Amino acid sequence: MSQILRRERLVPNIHLLEVQAPEIAKKCQPGQFVIVMPDERGERIPLTIADWDKKKGSIVSVFMVVGTSTHKLSLLKAGDEVPVFVGPLGKASEIKKYGTVLCGGGCFGIGAIFPIARALKEAGNRVISLIDVKANYLLYWENKLREVSDKYFISARDSTYNCKDYIHKKLRAIIKEEKKIDRVVAIGCTYLMYACSEATKSQKIKTVVSLNPIMVDGTGMCGACRVTIDGKAKFACVDGPDFDGHKVDWEELFSRRKSYFEDEIQSLCRWERDNFP
Repeated sequence: MSQILRRERLVPNIHLLEVQAPEIAKKCQPGQFVIVMPDERGERIPLTIADWDKKKGSIVSVFMVVGTSTHKLSLLKAGDEVPVFVGPLGKASEIKKYGTVLCGGGCFGIGAIFPIARALKEAGNRVISLIDVKANYLLYWENKLREVSDKYFISARDSTYNCKDYIHKKLRAIIKEEKKIDRVVAIGCTYLMYACSEATKSQKIKTVVSLNPIMVDGTGMCGACRVTIDGKAKFACVDGPDFDGHKVDWEELFSRRKSYFEDEIQSLCRWERDNFP
């Protein structure tokens, strides 16, 4: 059992979870994830590691409340325990000195992109952060990202910010303004990563995405997280989660992510009925 040190709502529908896990904290690297179960009857879900403290022995993840398991996680508090907290899993993100790297994130991806942007900055890169939100009240960790960024942009759909475009449109504008962008890293919902990959394809800018298909064991045994990369079958949990966005079969990924959509709705409805009559 792993003890929860902190669970707080960052913005509507986005929560932070900090768990005591010293063995994981000693070994984790940017881009890796953990598998967590909210209770003994819950499902195993992957959460990208958003930060860690080796001295404290803790792991921080940021998650979006969508289905039954994330709803359960959002109700936990400091002192509670989770029966499964496994990691670090997946290959770490490739961190080198590339030159100028743009890091794009939205929703839970804002938290997930932070350790990668920090590592890229420490490696000597010029880092541009591009954060996508629907409205200003959904923005979090702005100060943390500004600290590791040479330039910081927001794409939003309200009047709070100058930019009212979706992230791929803002990304194209930044590419046009900048002399050269050597690499793009995008993390968020599947559509955000797809849109960013499409925006950079014509410019032939290497674009890395962190895929989030359905996972069960997280060690390559179940095959649930299969994706097609450049025509070849890969498993996101052991071959990824980072892949070249220009080589992903996005149509297949969108389709596979919808496989249990109706089942997830029914599960959530039954759980809410039984727990909140």
